[in-house]
Amino acid sequence: MNILALSLDQLTHLLEANHGKGRFHARALYREIFKNANPDLFSAPEFAASPNLARDLRKNICLEPGRITKVFQDKDLTKFITRLSDGLDIESVIVPMNRYNTLCVSSQVGCRMGCAFCETGGMGLKRNLTVCEITGQLYNARHILKKQIKNIVFMGMGEPFDNFESVMAAVQIMNEQKGFDIALRHMTISTAGVVPGIRKLAAMNLPGIRLAVSINAPDNPTRSKLMPVNNAWPLEKLKQTLAAFPLPRKGTFLLEYILIKGMNDSDAHADQLANFIHPLPVRLNLIPCNPVPGLAHESPSDEEMNRFSQKLVEKNIFVIRRWSKGRSVSAGCGQLGQQ
Repeated sequence: MNILALSLDQLTHLLEANHGKGRFHARALYREIFKNANPDLFSAPEFAASPNLARDLRKNICLEPGRITKVFQDKDLTKFITRLSDGLDIESVIVPMNRYNTLCVSSQVGCRMGCAFCETGGMGLKRNLTVCEITGQLYNARHILKKQIKNIVFMGMGEPFDNFESVMAAVQIMNEQKGFDIALRHMTISTAGVVPGIRKLAAMNLPGIRLAVSINAPDNPTRSKLMPVNNAWPLEKLKQTLAAFPLPRKGTFLLEYILIKGMNDSDAHADQLANFIHPLPVRLNLIPCNPVPGLAHESPSDEEMNRFSQKLVEKNIFVIRRWSKGRSVSAGCGQLGQQ
């Protein structure tokens, strides 16, 4: 059993059921692995008086986060490739912020959403990631690459809500105070607009976890052309679902809008987008389209980005302009899967 797939409660139950031990030893294992990255899982003092327990656990518990095969740097940004046990690769990105790092986590190998501007979507879906393959990305970022990670965003390869159970199990493990200790308010799950997944997350009522939604067009014909998911759950259904989502007091949604020259960047599009957003509490990430081989979409100029942004600001929309990071190592939005 890969311990990166076990919550503290699950590990405690395993020790109780199979070894007559409990939370005392479970917490020791969690500390040594998740906080201290001790390669000898059972050298903690808590196991000194239980050599038979340590011997038995060595046979049943392992630590396998996946092997980092390549690391790419673009200034302070880091992208790393993880080789999985079946030979498939996933990509993760460590994005430097002002005072901390954000880890962009993958949830699938490939993706079935088929968004027209996305390299990962062009791969198709290979398979879902297991819980330990998701949490292993955080383990590798912290303990192999030695990066201080404070934020987690599920914005890497894949649609998180297509792998809902494994993603939420990974969230629980990442959140565990005795382990990785990432607060829920520092985790964001991004979706292309999979309405059933949004509803399931709403039903869990997790305090503080953030929801991000890729919009990318303010009208159904354009959005369906860019994002086939819109055919199943068009903008009206999406807005209705967001309006029913239990945000905390003063909470906001994060909407992501990739600006594509000549496709979704007109003044009329800005007006339509503002109409879609109101009265939802939203922070809008405005992102220039990143180049993807084989796709003809063009990035807007800085002037065009500023014009579109200003139009939204005049409509009382909170806009965050995201200038692309990581393009030189194919680590920008929509570029994962090129290496």
